[in-house]
Amino acid sequence: MDFNVKKLASDAGVFFTRAVQFTEEKLGQAEKTELDPHLDNLISRGDSTKNWTEKILRQTEVLLQPNPSARIEEFIYDKLDKKLPSRTTNSELLGQYMLDAAKEFGPESPYGKTLITVGEYQKKLGGAEREFLQTAAVTFLSPLRNFLEGDWRTISKERRLLENRRLDLDICKARLKKAKQAEAKAALLSEEVDKAEHELRVAQTEFDRQAEVTRLLLEGISSTHLNHLRCLQDFAEAQATFYAQIHHYMQDLQRELHRCANAAGAPHPSGAGCPDPVSSAFPSGPVSTGAAGSDQLPVTGARKAKVLYDYDAHDTSELSLLADELISVYTVPGMDPDWLIGERGNEKGKVPVTYLELLS
Repeated sequence: MDFNVKKLASDAGVFFTRAVQFTEEKLGQAEKTELDPHLDNLISRGDSTKNWTEKILRQTEVLLQPNPSARIEEFIYDKLDKKLPSRTTNSELLGQYMLDAAKEFGPESPYGKTLITVGEYQKKLGGAEREFLQTAAVTFLSPLRNFLEGDWRTISKERRLLENRRLDLDICKARLKKAKQAEAKAALLSEEVDKAEHELRVAQTEFDRQAEVTRLLLEGISSTHLNHLRCLQDFAEAQATFYAQIHHYMQDLQRELHRCANAAGAPHPSGAGCPDPVSSAFPSGPVSTGAAGSDQLPVTGARKAKVLYDYDAHDTSELSLLADELISVYTVPGMDPDWLIGERGNEKGKVPVTYLELLS
């Protein structure tokens, strides 16, 4: 291998000189050029952005994938630039176990039928979860990761170069100072002073140029914040859609279980001393969520409501909804409190309360 010995020796000398300057600055034995206050503030803001982005990224990964082994696997596939194989969610796996158990116990038995019903909804829940995880990864995790592995690495590289230019500048200042002191003692003009002044001018120019490059990159952090803001809004929207979908599935499951119990002529489990987990999670009566607030649902009489999310009707008794549209809603005696009757022009049907914001 062909080594450039002179360049290697020169680089080693520069590194040693910078190390000496850095050490003397830490010990208070050498002067240090301070950065422009604006640039210093930009550096502090950049460091804060990097640190908090890392923390938010790591904790979001833990939220979306609590299994450390699975996160390591995802990390390896990402570094190898390979597509991660589709992973079955826990809800989907549970649903499949229930369906398999129903086949063995007898799909026509009361227990078997209920296993099939709950198992199918567990698989729906798992599918919704997988879709949410994919959306969150694309809209939120990837932009944060791209910033840390792309823009921030570039900024860090230029900052290291700026620090080296600053050390070189302070080294030249120290040399010029020593040369002038030696000139004063000798009472003669010295070529060393002219050389030191020239080196100082060159070092100052390079330092100023690098400071400008670093400043422009750090000012781009404001654009990064705007981009991350949009990504955060998309993530929150995906979360809201996911939980609304889960709530809707659980309401459907509750109605299915009620119908199965009524068809079998048996009392509902909640009436036999066995608590109904769905009813416990979604109590009957006026809901108190971000959608409906603390409003009491009217017994009769129509009022306006704003639709929060798109909703596709599951049968002819329901009304499909589009986000942000206004509809009229009312309730009727004996109706499920989680639903209202919605009207839009000549169309009418049941609509879920959690998809609405009731207007005064």
